[in-house]
Amino acid sequence: MRESIIHRVNRFLPGLLFFVAVSAAYLYTFPQPNLFYAGVVLFHASAGVLAAILLLLGLVRLLREGSATARLGWLFTAAGAVIGLVLIRTGTSRPEWNKLYLHIVISMLGIGLLLADWMARREFLPYGYRPSALRSATRALVCLLVLAGMGYSARYIRNGWQTRGRIQNPALPPQDMNGEGDGPDGAFFPSSAQVYGKQKIPSKYFMESDSCKRCHEDIYNQWFSSAHHFSSFNNQWYRKSVEYMQDTIGTKPSKWCGGCHDPAVLYAGLMDTPIKQIVHRPEAQAGLGCMMCHSIADVKSTMGQADFYLEYPKLHELAATQNPVARALHDFLIKLNPEPHRRVFLKPFMREQTAEFCSSCHKVHLDVPVNHYRWFRGFNEYDNWQASGVSGQGARSFYYPPKPQQCADCHMPAEASKDFGNINGFVHSHRFPGANTALPTANEDAPQLKLTEDFLKSGALTVDIFALSPAQAPLKPGAAQQSDLSTTFAVGEEAESKVTPESASEASPITAPLNRVRPPLRRGDTVRVDVVVRTKRVGHFFPGGTVDAYDTWLELKGTDDKGQTIFWSGMVEDNGHGPVEKGAHFYRSLQIDAHGNPINKRNAWATRAVVYVRLIPPGAADTVHYRVHIPENAGSTITLHARLCYRKFAWYGTQEAFAGQPDPAKLDAVSPDYDDRPTLFTLPLKGVSAKEEKIPDLPIVTVAENEVSLPVVAHNASSAPPKTIALKEEWQRWNDYGIGLFLQGDLKSAAAAFEKVTEADPRNPDGWVNIGRCAVQEGDMARARTVLEKALDLSPNLARANFFYAKVLRSDGNYDGSAARLQSVLAQYPRDRVALNDLGRVLFLQRKYDEAVKVLQSVLAIDPEDLQAHYNLMLCYNGLGNEKLAKEHQARYLRFKADESSQAITGPYRQAHPEDNNERQSVHEHVSVALPATAQQGKTTSHVGADPLVRPAGQSPAAPSAVGAK
Repeated sequence: MRESIIHRVNRFLPGLLFFVAVSAAYLYTFPQPNLFYAGVVLFHASAGVLAAILLLLGLVRLLREGSATARLGWLFTAAGAVIGLVLIRTGTSRPEWNKLYLHIVISMLGIGLLLADWMARREFLPYGYRPSALRSATRALVCLLVLAGMGYSARYIRNGWQTRGRIQNPALPPQDMNGEGDGPDGAFFPSSAQVYGKQKIPSKYFMESDSCKRCHEDIYNQWFSSAHHFSSFNNQWYRKSVEYMQDTIGTKPSKWCGGCHDPAVLYAGLMDTPIKQIVHRPEAQAGLGCMMCHSIADVKSTMGQADFYLEYPKLHELAATQNPVARALHDFLIKLNPEPHRRVFLKPFMREQTAEFCSSCHKVHLDVPVNHYRWFRGFNEYDNWQASGVSGQGARSFYYPPKPQQCADCHMPAEASKDFGNINGFVHSHRFPGANTALPTANEDAPQLKLTEDFLKSGALTVDIFALSPAQAPLKPGAAQQSDLSTTFAVGEEAESKVTPESASEASPITAPLNRVRPPLRRGDTVRVDVVVRTKRVGHFFPGGTVDAYDTWLELKGTDDKGQTIFWSGMVEDNGHGPVEKGAHFYRSLQIDAHGNPINKRNAWATRAVVYVRLIPPGAADTVHYRVHIPENAGSTITLHARLCYRKFAWYGTQEAFAGQPDPAKLDAVSPDYDDRPTLFTLPLKGVSAKEEKIPDLPIVTVAENEVSLPVVAHNASSAPPKTIALKEEWQRWNDYGIGLFLQGDLKSAAAAFEKVTEADPRNPDGWVNIGRCAVQEGDMARARTVLEKALDLSPNLARANFFYAKVLRSDGNYDGSAARLQSVLAQYPRDRVALNDLGRVLFLQRKYDEAVKVLQSVLAIDPEDLQAHYNLMLCYNGLGNEKLAKEHQARYLRFKADESSQAITGPYRQAHPEDNNERQSVHEHVSVALPATAQQGKTTSHVGADPLVRPAGQSPAAPSAVGAK
């Protein structure tokens, strides 16, 4: 009986091992998400188990009777079989990869040695060798080398998919929005999203995230609290904006939103139905589930707007089946060989081009099919990141992090997990920590709210009450050049290129830093206090996102040792629960419609002009000026406390989202261009998308704060002379102060601040470079040359110094020298669009049109909507006599260029809203709201151009039943 078993083992085992080896080679080399591949996985595992049993039964005899080569081969094969059995139990997810590759290597050694023994028994290669041990070793070596070569080839083929599907921009963007996505006849237009085969995707596909929970429970639970989960009509703020949009301009334009926010509605063809009719259906409450992001098969560009292809994997129906046997089989196969699953749901660009992947939804534009107007930049997190030092791609940043960072480094931090697919016990958090405190407040999700608040307060920004100087004559608001703002929510990515010198006056003497000098304040004097806000660990503008909708402001409050409040800018009415006072220093975009009504209902599609936009670029700063009067009855010490405050949605926006409705008596006072109807806060709260039917009181988060106490002396005391202290270890404080002044166009004062950087550390090139920035911006090229040469002496290869020095050489007419400097910059930062544009311009001036075209085309490879590149390409092709291509780029230039005439709309608005007109000025001052302590002395404080504020601080009138839109 035993002899019969051994005979059968000897008969079937080699063939079985051959099948196992061939199937293993196929499975490793060609992972594919189809039924055939899944069948091979199952047969490989089954055949492996059977081979292990047969090998166990015959191993003793095989070891006793075989050659030395065969015995060693069987031992390796047996060891590989044991590890294989373990892997059937544990699966081959990432934590098990060491076992998997040990299984592969040991099994290959066994197969190679058995193959060598088989060759020996058939006297196959090599001949003529003595002794026999050498022949055996040679055969074994040959077999193992052949298998090693095959293994290397298999790995090369296996990894080939990593290079496919990279995100690349088109050579030319569409001439208009009708060329985006599937065009006007597409089911999802004006979203740029497309589905392979132009098919629709069943809603349930996007609603079955719980099927992922079986293997990724931690990630599922993280996502469940995230803003992605509440991206759709389970978010009252978003729901109200789309309902209002559909009521005003129809359902089709709202698909522009749905491409990223509402997959279960849009891709199933449900968004042609007014959302009010289906808002409580499960599809409308699904949010952005796992399958939305992870089903993106190809991102077509970095132009955003959901510019991607979705793919509907048919095998998903097996994953989501309710049949317990089919579900168990699916999970077993995924666990046993997760590679096809990974290739479907985790494309290489999701890890290696994270920012470009995120740009598909975190960068948008509006155009005629959406706004009935023209191309208009919406929010854009990608371009300013790409141009910054944070990305490692910008050559001109003021600061650089220790190493470049992408979106996931901040917004998907590592979190401990034992989920399948974890890396060393960690997964990327799918809570997506950011700034949305509104949703966890409305959902009463305390852990998510704490995570968000902790993220906001983690030191990404700093506040520094830095300088003091005697108050000069009050600044008078002017017309302020804002023409470029009519096509953007944000200051341009190339911050210094937007700077317009405010005046040619000399810098005023200051005393700083205040915590070091502690100058005395004289009673009865009026002083200017400068506060610096700095972005430290922010990879995009601060604040980010739809910056027309938030309350983000800087508060400065002064109190004395008697407990009197002597100054307060940025006060929140209603004891901290109402709107922010109008004269605060805001970080936002203030937009208006064609009739001058503010865009305050998330109705960006009605924007026709921007009154002002103030955001802080990454790695930069803002310097805020306050005009502070020291009252005669002030105590002996005044403490100034500055807070950078953030509330996810403006007070008005939350009231409107939950209880607002247009006045039904004026239904005809609305069009796609304007809405003149008053808003009534009378809408019932029944059925709102929140845990409770009430208007949430959104928290105000202190993102950063600073405090300084200064002594107070009598009015007749001698005035303290200006004094500054520049310490080497505090050079960044002076640098930050200068950066804020520079970005306002106060170039003389900025240069004076940068001089202090050189005093603190003459060996630090940053001070010299930044003085050079100011001189270049002023057109003082002689001064720029001197200071930039000092910077280059200290650091010859410093990219930003070479960049500005190239501008000096260009102004001299030394185009060759300028081009050489720019090329040295691009050798370090080949994706800096400003440096590329400058080089293209220099080559154009040299009439090297072909070379200029190549350089400028590389700009469009980074940003197809780059206005300057299209303009210069138009000129270059005209120079080459290529009229057709010149007209192509002219058309794009005209599409993306600002409508400068739209600024005329802002005139009446600014006259009616002096606080906003004051905020529009690049350099402006803020004053206190009226306070009882000052009012008692007959010194009522007012905002620039405004009537005196007489309402006591901390109080507001009762909320009206109707608020006019104007």
